[in-house]
Amino acid sequence: MPKLYEYFGLIVMFYANEHEPVHVHGKCQGRESKAEIIVLDGIVTGIRYSGVAGRAPLEFREMQYFQELVSTRADDIVRKWIDFFVLHKSIRPERITGRLK
Repeated sequence: MPKLYEYFGLIVMFYANEHEPVHVHGKCQGRESKAEIIVLDGIVTGIRYSGVAGRAPLEFREMQYFQELVSTRADDIVRKWIDFFVLHKSIRPERITGRLK
């Protein structure tokens, strides 16, 4: 379960047994939402946010942080997805202490 980022109490991660399309999970105090990153011809063209079955969704402020992080780091998330799931490299988590926007 590779953790990618910590951002204002939010944990952004992949599950180790993930599937395409490229997506990440945002977790905070038992709540969870996910972001699917749409990639066409190697370019991020959009992001879809949704809840996760069986889990309460992130609260409003947590979701704002999640959207801020994913939209700012989408290209990096795609690179980390390829590193982990395709090239089988380990991922080093990053703690972000300042606002991204």
